[in-house]
Amino acid sequence: MELRQLEYLVAVVEEGSFTRAAQRERVAQPAVSAQIRRLERMVGQQLLTRSSREVRLTEAGAALLPHARAALAAVRAAQHAVDEVADIVRGAVAIGTVTLHPVDVAALMADFHRDHPQVELTLLTDNSDELLVGLADGRLDLAIVSVAADVMPDGLDGVPITDEIIEAAVALDHPLRRRATVTLPELCQLPLISLPVGTGLRSRLDEACAAAGVRPRIGFEATNPQELADLARHGLGVAILPRSMARGDAGLHALRLTPTLRGRLVWAWRRDSVGPAARAFCALARRSLRSADRE
Repeated sequence: MELRQLEYLVAVVEEGSFTRAAQRERVAQPAVSAQIRRLERMVGQQLLTRSSREVRLTEAGAALLPHARAALAAVRAAQHAVDEVADIVRGAVAIGTVTLHPVDVAALMADFHRDHPQVELTLLTDNSDELLVGLADGRLDLAIVSVAADVMPDGLDGVPITDEIIEAAVALDHPLRRRATVTLPELCQLPLISLPVGTGLRSRLDEACAAAGVRPRIGFEATNPQELADLARHGLGVAILPRSMARGDAGLHALRLTPTLRGRLVWAWRRDSVGPAARAFCALARRSLRSADRE
């Protein structure tokens, strides 16, 4: 077996498509198909079933997949060991971020590329749930994600970027404009304006409502917190926002939630799989946060 064949097999499985696997591996799609066919001839079994809609592992493919991943991981570990001895940082770092955060990731990437030109950097933007999945399955090396205020997901380490209270915000002519606080049961009787399921802010809201035994009435969803504020300002409901946004908009009246909701943004990475390049980027990210704290 060739490592390239195993790499293509893993890529097809993870991407669910020969075309997307080829794009990920930066080769033509026929090259991926040809290498998978050679691998199947070598093992004497069909590894994938192909249809116009999807690609699935056969029983033989499912048996081979964990060994393929282990072999590729062993090769990466061997290269990391050699590079560390030689004090060389190379390879690739895959970074993920949520849509809104205060980190200048582009500047970090530029600084890192200047110091480590042999490392390939990629950047993905998605919601926190998808980014956490990417960290768990190894597609991402580190990511800016939203997590609960008092816990890190299993298997992850990280450093905090922000830790902020979540509040409600309404238009200046809303019936709640004279209130300073609102309880979750009261809040859930009103049409809410929230980020979609999968985002950190929505997860904190859903978790708190579940703990209180109530269900939120989502009237509108938007993918950017600023859009939530805009909708609330026009009287379309109660926006769920970070406190800095709820209280920083002159067209909104902010209300404290009871009980208090908090959310954190963190740089997160897998505890057991950070290679030299990813470690170097993590160190740069940590230094940038310390510098920001001193300013």
